[in-house]
Amino acid sequence: MSPRPDGPVVVIGAGPAGLRCATVLAQAGRAVTLIGEEPGGPYDRVALSRYLAQETLRVELMAEIPDGVSHLPGRTVTAIDRERRRIGLGDGIMRPYASLVLATGSTPIRLDLPGGTPAGAALAGVRAYRTLGDVEAMIDAAMSGAPAVVIGGGLLGLEAAAGLAARGMAVTVLHAVDRLMERQLDHVAAARLARHLAGRGIALVTDARCVALEGDAAVRAVRLADGALIPASLVVMAIGIRPRTELARAAGLLVGRGIIVDAAMRSSDPAILAIGECAEHAGHCVGLVAPAIVQAAVAAQTVLGRPARYEPAVDSAALKVAGAPVWSAGEVEQGDSEPVVLDDPAGPYRRLLLRDDRLVGALLFGDVADAGWYMRLIREAAPIGGLRPVLAFGPAYAPPIAEAAE
Repeated sequence: MSPRPDGPVVVIGAGPAGLRCATVLAQAGRAVTLIGEEPGGPYDRVALSRYLAQETLRVELMAEIPDGVSHLPGRTVTAIDRERRRIGLGDGIMRPYASLVLATGSTPIRLDLPGGTPAGAALAGVRAYRTLGDVEAMIDAAMSGAPAVVIGGGLLGLEAAAGLAARGMAVTVLHAVDRLMERQLDHVAAARLARHLAGRGIALVTDARCVALEGDAAVRAVRLADGALIPASLVVMAIGIRPRTELARAAGLLVGRGIIVDAAMRSSDPAILAIGECAEHAGHCVGLVAPAIVQAAVAAQTVLGRPARYEPAVDSAALKVAGAPVWSAGEVEQGDSEPVVLDDPAGPYRRLLLRDDRLVGALLFGDVADAGWYMRLIREAAPIGGLRPVLAFGPAYAPPIAEAAE
């Protein structure tokens, strides 16, 4: 059964993707029910790091519910009845749908460490870094001024560490790999970032294997494989996410790592769509907000009966940790590509990767003003040609691409 361009639409998940999809549908005149597990209204998840770092207020996180959207907060969907086209809520109420959009997001991965069940859940002070509730618990913990440990040196982990340090905690980052942000940074940029963090009081242990949490009712330390004890009254786990697919799987939808969808964001049941972190398109799941928002717009058009296709773009990552700007896009590992490097020990660092006279990856540290220009070169995949001698210096020194290729 295909989605109908009329009738009620239910969106499960009130995160950025779910809210965006519901908003587009409501603006087109459809009646939409938006169901969220978290209490309170939808909020800007991307801005949680700024809230933690005291750079914005809680009220500024909150998003408006558009006219035409009925928001049900604090509700859990327990089942999807595909035959009758209805969903079951935790209180036993059944709600019909003509089209159903799954924006269930992901769940944070937690290490299964001795000292709690699981991963220290029985110990107070062990948190994930995912929701507004998580962040507010972290803010409460920071009031004590006691030490904190962040497990994970990726984007989210470093955001958490910087925010807690800004609130006065002594923070140690434990990372299982030999460099920070290994998916976005090479060893040179990662080393620079580590020095920058150290200068702001954030300690770093790489190649760290956590083996246990120490404490009675509350966490007191993290034990490493070498026997070292890292004191902590707060432990934040930021080691990755896993798409939430339980509801879809129980309903008999096709599920891989995520809920498998086509380019129109339709699942194996055309009346049910999936978007954002819970969806898997062409073998890939997204982990950033920007592509999730694009998927939300595509899904809305599909529900409205209009042709639309999701075309994945090159991922980019931007981070500003304690004042250190970092940006990367495309490939990070050199492989068979040719590196072009600008390395000023007292200034910016740039590492560009070329293959077949085309830019396939870019990494900027310290000065990211030209990020948009490099992003365009990667996406357009135009021959670099005569740009090569000045490529690392940015657009201010470069002729137009067509002219440079002559």
